[in-house]
Order: sequence, then structure tokens, then C-alpha cells
Amino acid sequence: MTPPPPSRLAVAYPPQITAWERALRCALRIPPGPPKASDDQAHRLFSLSIAVSAARCLLSYIVLPVLAPLAGRAAGVGPALGIPLGVLALTFDIRAVRRFWLAQHRWRRPITGVYVVVMAMVAGLLIHDIATLA
Repeated sequence: MTPPPPSRLAVAYPPQITAWERALRCALRIPPGPPKASDDQAHRLFSLSIAVSAARCLLSYIVLPVLAPLAGRAAGVGPALGIPLGVLALTFDIRAVRRFWLAQHRWRRPITGVYVVVMAMVAGLLIHDIATLA
């Protein structure tokens, strides 16, 4: 007779994992066990997500405010483009954090801190864009 499969709530994490790491792994849907991604994948996604966040900020708050009035366009072009770019940037940021945790990268904790700061700034700009359009 085979034992019943373990419950999803009864996942066994190693004892060195803290409560906040367990919560983060649960939120990012990181299964316990060996690494599921490579360090190279994590680094590529990190570079891409930071580039998307930077491009969004440059485009929305430096390039468009200067070029739109010169081209005779309405000043609301920046927020209209900033919202989808902000959502895209946040999506890539979350994917990159997940990839670092899937790879069990040695820098996953500090990188998560960097991403939290970047995501907070992008979220603030996104809220500002939504308030500007409303």
C-alpha cells in the first residue's frame, strides 16, 4: 500500500530557510528542491528587466516631455505610454526575481532588495501616471 501524496501545505523546506524566505518562495511559486534555472538565465533576465525599467523612465520622463511639445503633441503622451511600459517593467522585474530564486543564485537576497527598490520606484511612477490621466 502506497502512502498518500503530501499536501501542498506540507512542503518540506530545509531548516535554514527563514519564515520570510518561505513566504517569498510561496508567493513566487518556487518549489523546494534543487535549482530549476541556471545562473546565466537569471543574469540575462536581470539585465533585461533593469533595461526595460530604465527605458521606461527615460522615455516617459526625459525624452517624451521634451519631444512631445516640440512636435506639437499633447503633454499627456508621456503618461499614456508610461502606464503600459510600467506594467511591462514590473512584470519583467517579478520574473527576474523569480528566476534568481529558481536558480538558488548566491546573490538572490541582495538582488531581491535591489528589485524591491526598483519596483517601488516604478510603481510610484505608475501611480503618478494613472493619477495624471485620471
